Amino acid sequence: MLRRVTVAAVCATGRKLWCEAGRELAALWRIEARGRCEDSAAARPFPILTMPGRNKAKSTCSCPDLQPNGQDLGESGRVARLGADESEEEGRRGPVSNVGDPEIVKSPSDPKQYRYIKLRNGLQALLISDLSNMEGKMGDATDDEEEEEEEEEEEEDDDDDDDDDDEDSGAEIEDDDEEGFDDEDEFDDDDDEHDDDDLDTEDNELEELEERAEARKKTTEKQQSQSLFLLWSKLTDRLWFKSTYTKMSSTLLVETRKLYGVVGAESRSAPVQHLAGWQEEEQQGETDTVLSAAALCVGVGSFADPDDLPGLAHFLEHMVFMGSLKYPDENGFDAFLKKHGGSDNASTDCERTVFQFDVQRKYFKEALDRWAQFFIHPLMIRDAIDREVEAVDSEYQLARPSDANRKEMLFGSLARPGHPMGKFFWGNAETLKHEPKRNNIDTHARLREFWMHYYSAHYMTLVVQSKETLDTLEKWVTEIFSQIPNNGLPKPNFGHLTDPFDTPAFNKLYRVVPIRKIHALTITWALPPQQQHYRVKPLHYISWLVGHEGKGSILSYLRKKCWALALFGGNGETGFEQNSTYSVFSISITLTDEGYEHFYEVAHTVFQYLKMLQKLGPEKRIFEEIQKIEDNEFHYQEQTDPVEYVENMCENMQLYPLQDFLTGDQLLFEYKPEVIAEALNQLVPQKANLVLLSGANEGKCDLKEKWFGTQYSMEDIENSWAELWKSNFELNPDLHLPAENKYIATDFMLKAFDCPETEYPVKIVNTPQGCLWYKKDNKFKIPKAYIRFHLISPLIQKSAANVVLFDIFVNILTHNLAEPAYEADVAQLEYKLVAGEHGLIIRVKGFNHKLPLLFQLIIDYLAEFSSTPAVFTMITEQLKKTYFNILIKPETLAKDVRLLILEYARWSMIDKYRALMDGLSLESLLSFVRELKSQLFVEGLVQGNVTSTESTDFLKYVVDKLNFMPLEQEMPVQFQVVELPSGHHLCKVRALNRGDANSEVTVYYQSGARSLKEYTLMELLVMHMEEPCFDFLRTKQTLGYHVYPTCRNTSGILGFSVTVGTQATKYNSEVVDKKIEEFLSSFEEKIENLTEDAFNTQVTALIKLKECEDTHLGEEVDRNWNEVVTQQYLFDRLAHEIEALKSFSKSDLVNWFKAHRGPGSKMLSVHVVGFGKYEPEEDGTPSGEDSNSSCEVMMQLTYLPTSPLLADCTIRVIDIRAFTSRLNLLPYHKIVK
Repeated sequence: MLRRVTVAAVCATGRKLWCEAGRELAALWRIEARGRCEDSAAARPFPILTMPGRNKAKSTCSCPDLQPNGQDLGESGRVARLGADESEEEGRRGPVSNVGDPEIVKSPSDPKQYRYIKLRNGLQALLISDLSNMEGKMGDATDDEEEEEEEEEEEEDDDDDDDDDDEDSGAEIEDDDEEGFDDEDEFDDDDDEHDDDDLDTEDNELEELEERAEARKKTTEKQQSQSLFLLWSKLTDRLWFKSTYTKMSSTLLVETRKLYGVVGAESRSAPVQHLAGWQEEEQQGETDTVLSAAALCVGVGSFADPDDLPGLAHFLEHMVFMGSLKYPDENGFDAFLKKHGGSDNASTDCERTVFQFDVQRKYFKEALDRWAQFFIHPLMIRDAIDREVEAVDSEYQLARPSDANRKEMLFGSLARPGHPMGKFFWGNAETLKHEPKRNNIDTHARLREFWMHYYSAHYMTLVVQSKETLDTLEKWVTEIFSQIPNNGLPKPNFGHLTDPFDTPAFNKLYRVVPIRKIHALTITWALPPQQQHYRVKPLHYISWLVGHEGKGSILSYLRKKCWALALFGGNGETGFEQNSTYSVFSISITLTDEGYEHFYEVAHTVFQYLKMLQKLGPEKRIFEEIQKIEDNEFHYQEQTDPVEYVENMCENMQLYPLQDFLTGDQLLFEYKPEVIAEALNQLVPQKANLVLLSGANEGKCDLKEKWFGTQYSMEDIENSWAELWKSNFELNPDLHLPAENKYIATDFMLKAFDCPETEYPVKIVNTPQGCLWYKKDNKFKIPKAYIRFHLISPLIQKSAANVVLFDIFVNILTHNLAEPAYEADVAQLEYKLVAGEHGLIIRVKGFNHKLPLLFQLIIDYLAEFSSTPAVFTMITEQLKKTYFNILIKPETLAKDVRLLILEYARWSMIDKYRALMDGLSLESLLSFVRELKSQLFVEGLVQGNVTSTESTDFLKYVVDKLNFMPLEQEMPVQFQVVELPSGHHLCKVRALNRGDANSEVTVYYQSGARSLKEYTLMELLVMHMEEPCFDFLRTKQTLGYHVYPTCRNTSGILGFSVTVGTQATKYNSEVVDKKIEEFLSSFEEKIENLTEDAFNTQVTALIKLKECEDTHLGEEVDRNWNEVVTQQYLFDRLAHEIEALKSFSKSDLVNWFKAHRGPGSKMLSVHVVGFGKYEPEEDGTPSGEDSNSSCEVMMQLTYLPTSPLLADCTIRVIDIRAFTSRLNLLPYHKIVK
């Protein structure tokens, strides 16, 4: 499938080191704040980290001043004067017209105005005014708004002194927003624009992609930009990217967690199945708000690391935000943003480093000034270095168990000696602290030297977006950013280091031992840099064909042979895959067990397809089809989150000329067959690198990669195959080009209303078999529609075996649809199948013209479901791997354990794994599906450019085609939750991956069945808690990289928690638990001393977040669907929450917190303990030997004894079933009053 790779992609790879913590949580904040945080186990995945309509064609070959075509942008735009007054006078366009630069080509549906300026110090800036005519005026704030702002600023001034006392923590910008909301029901409410978040990111492998991230929970992690190599790994967990240069086919089983939010990557129309019983919604994801935002790209990255200080560029990205001369508080900027509903983040790529933030509009100018000081005069004090090295080291430790990261490091090691690809970009305590000390290297001095050399204004591109006039933005930018120094030094250039992989070691077969259970084959070519061909996008053309899933495609053929489950082909457009020295083209295939045995035949199929393309040459019909689809998407594109948008644009400014800032990464401009052929003809077997990933390689690999400990072997390609590939081998008659696409929309007319306009969805059908909610779009006015249905059945949760059969059913259904639905998928009609806790969720969206065809196709295949024995075996074997790969992650195991304790009758992932290992038959599956389809209740929501009459046809088609009976009685779509007894309960278990030192500690406080008002108060509490939590537990105590409080709604039962991801090589989990309690005690004192003004400021910030308008239709649909799928139907929830917020006083907050922390509090600690010296084995011997595989681990919980630190104050849980069987059940509860 074609997947756009977005900057918000989430991989934790060295190529783009996202310092996880910024926007994901902030995004989460906003999503939660805007009412999408219903603890839904089925809801969102990442990271992430996903950007609608963003397909970055990224490279790092051009400097800020000189674009690929040699155009000097400084001559194309206006030059801003250094003096603010002069700047305001020169070329002023006036607040009434607010007209942007006509040279900048934008979408007809884009209401924003753009202006390019270049400051005297060489910094280039793109100003974006998102004022719209609908607002009635094109000026700045109204007089009333200005008066209100002045009053609030006066209040803030009074509070500043109090806040400053608490802001000397030193938290870095990247981890700005880690507070979260964990919705643990069953519904997958991912924003359709960010579907990838559903999977995880960090190592979900499609993990990093997206988990984005936990993403969610941890979602605060900084989405790491996703690489192709990251992707290959994620293939098994089915995470998707869409990129102009990338295509991915897959029917893989999905993990529904959003681990690190992974941000991440957008799943444009991926048919992703979720696994029933594992869909806890931890709402971190893309933001719904229209805050003001800014991003700055420095045209330098990890390629510039000195040889004796690996990871220095990444470390500087951390350190630069720890206070400035003008604003010296280490954590002052983060505290300022959190107070005003904002977030920040940063990432380091190979040749670029990006920083971004967002904040409420009225505080944007002050935020710009605070932020700019980090580039003007950062403090980077010596005392902060050791503390922040620990944060970088924790980030590295979290990344080590990722197969994606391991594979990427291994690939980089194949480059010629001296090429920067061979560097260790991450950095850790050894490279940044211990080794420098041994060699008498002053890291602090070198850090300052690096900053002075590379953080120069003429390397920088800046983008700001706000509801201000362009003149106002120009005045602010000129006034503030002209102070950034320009050292006049030439920008580092690596373009001369060409052909880095033209070595004897490249065209070999590498066998690699993975962490996860997976069979995967990756075939990679290193091509000359392709950025210069962005107008043709040859790799996009090739990936479109290679990643096709229709008849005649590689994947279609391999699926029929039962050799492959998924295929991803293309270039991920990260700095690792595309830079000034080379561009990668890679094809990653997730193999079945049988496919692993025939991996040479699989590779031969790929080479046959490429030879067929080379023989036929580029086809204009194919190019124009791709071009048309991209044109349609661009013409009718929806708006995206400002912080993601400015992040994308500041990188685009480094890559494209002025007129193509907005289009360069999206459109195909010119058909040049010779350019496409030149790239295509290099994809031959003699230049390919083969990597075979499998647990079966264990014991056969005698080499070990230095930084991640990856076990691998290198061997010549088997002689018979090598000789065949050198010959003029025959083509495969089953492989051919795709036919003309019948799903491409041609009718873009907006439909007239056939019923009264409504603000919220209305129920237009209500029968015993189902009901339908409908709302026609009257705001965004685009020719698109969203269709969502929930097919509910009580059969699913009757046994662990039934839950597994349901997972198998949804995955086989998706497998069956992959080929016939693929044409719709690439034509911007997107679908996703989710195995919810209590039913099948079907999501379809895209241009409404051909959308009914896709919906009917899905229902037809559902009605006529069938499976061959071979497909059944293939899917069940892959499902075993998927369950296993979920369980070996400490963070997902911790979640599974916590929900197993709290939710009555929940089947854990271990229960499901055992049921699957016990054996299930095809006959049992077909019998289950027949019974499932015989009795259902169907609930749907249709929104967009569709009439009510057309909408009822969708429900009618489902009912008529499936011909089911109604349920005998109404069925709740949530679990009952146990009532925890008073006291501190501790469940401590051993992690399941012996090679992983990472531990996860969560301290949870149960509140109970509460009102909407109390839920909103808990949101406010977590918002207050997040920054001091990060400051105390991460910055000061250095306990771990992931540190965050979470607002939890577990099947309608409220609670809050604090989570720390740490390492057993550094801390005992009980020490971390005690430190969390120490923090909560200090937090109680902090809120008691909070001034009324400071309290009111935070209330106002949360209200503003809830009042923010949706940026695109998908966000409105997500919020409404969450009400439908949880059967709460409170569509005006935001208004009720805002009303509740206005009624709160500081005493309400303090009293609520004290009540839940007092003697009668209900507290549960869940520790998943990694392997390391501070967590010895049960026999007392140290653990923590580096291991590459966990494939032989027994899937069962090992309960560990409590250390003396907590032994006297906790009640130990050593048998979850026995413990919960004695507890009372709370009634079903919905938060609607």
